[in-house]
Amino acid sequence: MLTKELEKILINKALEARDNSYSPYSKFPVGAALLTKNDEIFIGTNVENSSIGLTICAERSAICAAVSNGDREFRTLVVAGPLDEPVSPCGACRQFMCEFGDFEVIIYSENEIIRTTTKKLLPLDFKLEL
Repeated sequence: MLTKELEKILINKALEARDNSYSPYSKFPVGAALLTKNDEIFIGTNVENSSIGLTICAERSAICAAVSNGDREFRTLVVAGPLDEPVSPCGACRQFMCEFGDFEVIIYSENEIIRTTTKKLLPLDFKLEL
C-alpha cells in the first residue's frame, strides 16, 4: 500500500511525463509513472509515429525504461491521460503489464482516481510456459 505522499509523487511524475508526450496525430497525451519493488521510479509517455502501428503507449514506455535499467518487479503504475475522467490502459498495455505480475495500477484524472491491479484489468492474460 502506498502512502499518500508517495502516491502524490507518482501522480505528479505521470503528469510531467504526459507533458512530454509526442502525440501529434491523436492529440491524446498520456503519461505513466512506475514504482519498482526497489523503490525506483521510471516514467514513460506515449510516442506516436506516422505509421500508427509503431506507436508506443506511456505504460509500455515506462515498463521498458525500468526493464532497460534491470528492474522487473513492480509495485505500482500510475497512468494519467488528458480527459476529465480516467483513461484505462489499452489491451496491449494490459497484456504487457501482466507479463511482470500482479501489481497495483492507479488510473488518474482530475475528477476521479481508480485503483485496481493488472490481474483485475486483464484476468485471463496470456501466459507462455517455458
